[in-house]
Amino acid sequence: MRTKHTFRLPPRLAAQLAEYAIRKRVSQATVVEIALTSFLSADGPERLEAALSRRLDRLSRQADRLEHGLEISNESLALFVRFWLTATPPLPDSAQPAAQATGKERYTGFIEALGRRIARGQGIAFELAGDRHAARAEDIDEA
Repeated sequence: MRTKHTFRLPPRLAAQLAEYAIRKRVSQATVVEIALTSFLSADGPERLEAALSRRLDRLSRQADRLEHGLEISNESLALFVRFWLTATPPLPDSAQPAAQATGKERYTGFIEALGRRIARGQGIAFELAGDRHAARAEDIDEA
């Protein structure tokens, strides 16, 4: 048996209740009943804390992975720049204009290739993973 209750809600909250009930295809009374049950349950705060804790843990792991990837990217770039600066001899002044023109063409090609890769959604990590997979397959075939 159910007990009838009459109460007043602010217009904005009443509209939110009505919209939510329509979206979920349930009665407003059902939404209020479930909300009150959840609010009054003894383990409600503990469940909320556990859910928040799980979400924070997941976000922390994602941030750790991002930090790891960023460290690899930074080290890779620094190593490349150091190698390039060490291995590339300076050009004579007479060769500078031709080198700049070639560099501009190569840079344009690089930017276009980068745009295509980003549009495909497959970064270098995906390619490297494929290379590792192919190398393992070759190792297995040779064994």
